[in-house]
Amino acid sequence: MQTDTLQTVGHFINGEVVVDESNTQVVYNPSTGEVSKQVSLGGAKTIEEAVAAAKAAFPQWRNTPPIKRARVMFKFKELLEKNADTICRLIGEEHGKIVHDAAGELQRGIENVEYACGAPELLKGEHTRNVGPDIDSWSEFHPLGVVAGITPFNFPVMVPLWMFPMAIVCGNTFILKPSERDPSSTLYLAQLMKEAGLPDGVLNVVNGGKDAVDAILEHKDIQAVSFVGSTPIAEYIYTTATANGKRCQALGGAKNHAIVMPDADLDNVVNSLLGAAFGSSGERCMALSVAVAVGDEIADKMIASLTEAMAKLKFGVHSDKGNDFGPVITAEHKGKILGHIESAKAQGAKVLVDGSAAAPEGFENGFFVGPTLIDGVQKDMSSYQAEIFGPVLQVLRVNTMAEAMQLINDHEYGNGTCIYTRDGEAARYFADNIQVGMVGINIPLPVPVAYQSFGGWKRSLFGDLFMYGPDGVRFFTRRKTITQRWPSSEIREAAQFSMPTLN
Repeated sequence: MQTDTLQTVGHFINGEVVVDESNTQVVYNPSTGEVSKQVSLGGAKTIEEAVAAAKAAFPQWRNTPPIKRARVMFKFKELLEKNADTICRLIGEEHGKIVHDAAGELQRGIENVEYACGAPELLKGEHTRNVGPDIDSWSEFHPLGVVAGITPFNFPVMVPLWMFPMAIVCGNTFILKPSERDPSSTLYLAQLMKEAGLPDGVLNVVNGGKDAVDAILEHKDIQAVSFVGSTPIAEYIYTTATANGKRCQALGGAKNHAIVMPDADLDNVVNSLLGAAFGSSGERCMALSVAVAVGDEIADKMIASLTEAMAKLKFGVHSDKGNDFGPVITAEHKGKILGHIESAKAQGAKVLVDGSAAAPEGFENGFFVGPTLIDGVQKDMSSYQAEIFGPVLQVLRVNTMAEAMQLINDHEYGNGTCIYTRDGEAARYFADNIQVGMVGINIPLPVPVAYQSFGGWKRSLFGDLFMYGPDGVRFFTRRKTITQRWPSSEIREAAQFSMPTLN
């Protein structure tokens, strides 16, 4: 394979694209299976250059009034909307996401930029007059300094937009380490930020693998790290970052269950499961990958309807709006998904719809897995325990809602879940007692909007704060509380040796 003729995706450091071809990795078009580009891979030296630029830019940026920072975000939002077609094309070419799905990803990212535009309000702080005699007290929210984000392949635009707009509008400078599998759309975001008026050095992008990640985690001048990815890596990120004295939030994997009650609206269930299980080829941390049917009657009806509907699903190249979903990210990942399907068969489950041999006409070499439906899954099966991260829907059958909830509460992941029912009492009990961070009632993907916050429980989140929204403000700032009294001729206190109180 000749790589010298390939376009090279570079880093973005101190306002400039930096192309280094001394260490590169190929980027695939997953729809065709062909190499389309190569990407520069940085390590400790590149991270050092990016941190130096961010550190130099920090003093002036932190002292820039929040309203001026917000104006950069307003302009950035306009540029994202103006260049939406280009962004969606870049996502599709390297991730394989269908154009309408890419547009949805971008829109959810833009909503986080819109929230960040409220910085003058979000950063106002708190003030109390006369906490004591002529004593006023207030809290301020200060930026941390140089902070970093490490983002996954499945949302190359949305997840970075969960992180750097809020971090930057709070006065920090930022190092972004995107996935090297689909880097072009993320680099393009950085270029649009510069066009929006962001000073050089405030946002830097470094592509790389574990060397770059470890350099971020160990660098003394990086104050905080935000991460989204698999649970084993999230745990490594969190333990390493905190051991090096950094603030860290690390979002991990998921195994999201949908409980289907006997009284559920079956049409709504089937339509919801189709989109939530197979949209984006199941490569979402909020994908519904398990349907837990309460009773055989509703299970049989649901499976019959799903099987009929799945036969009509269309999958293929990203540029065809008529497709429902596209390929998975790499041949290696396709192999892992097929391994889980085979494992389920071997352990006694019934593969009712098998997408293993999927090959859309004209794209036979693409990394495609067709929609797959597996019945008779048991909780001790390896395919149930694992996060498959592909277009595979597993069905478990139980006799009671209590059994269904126990399955969910016992699982190591606690990202998202939902229940389908017409019974308000059941829904309320479910919401109150399920051990999961994001809950839907007759809603398949309960992803919080930008002015709330996103995160799971158990081994789906390492750290104390969720992503974006109000928790995002708190993560990327530190509180300083100031208590003040000016000399007064009317108040003269004697020395106090006990704890001051208002008694």
